[in-house]
Amino acid sequence: MQIISYSLGELQTNCYLLIQENECLLIDPADDASFILEEIQRRNLTLEGILATHGHFDHVMSVGEIQSSINVPFYIHKKDEFLIKRLGQTAKHFLGYEPVVIPPKNIKYFSGKTLHVKRFTLHVIETPGHTPGGCCFYFDLEQAVFTGDTVFKNAVGRTDLSYSNSQDLNTSIYRLIELLPEETIVYPGHGDRTTIMDEKVNLV
Repeated sequence: MQIISYSLGELQTNCYLLIQENECLLIDPADDASFILEEIQRRNLTLEGILATHGHFDHVMSVGEIQSSINVPFYIHKKDEFLIKRLGQTAKHFLGYEPVVIPPKNIKYFSGKTLHVKRFTLHVIETPGHTPGGCCFYFDLEQAVFTGDTVFKNAVGRTDLSYSNSQDLNTSIYRLIELLPEETIVYPGHGDRTTIMDEKVNLV
């Protein structure tokens, strides 16, 4: 599986394009639908689904616009549904203006620990704390985990929001460290890649 990263939007969110043969998945497509759609077309790929590590606007604002061009399912945890319903308001709080947002459709809520989307199989690890429905996505063969805003290089997600919980976040981080091999590559929602081994040293 090929993994391509793009830093998009005002908050430089990492959007990940995962490719197997001519099929692809998107993780956290940020807010630049035009760029993403052009990349998919340029690479002659078929988009099979969009996954969100959590419901913050800077990770999912382009989902509805992408779906307007390509009708694919959007996967997110049910507990972050409330964030999806107020994307524009949340964006205004952080950006100072309310952008026009096309609401996501064809929403699929994670219902188990393993998700199959065409050629792709991944493990969904619930990691609440930054948001109630935060999740990480682990791919066995690649030993790769996509952590959203749960874990960054040398840092963790913020918990000063009204719905955040620092104790839950700490529990989630320890769960990741216990579950995943040390050599696992961590692909975070912002910033550079790291490994479970490095973050084990930094955070434990």
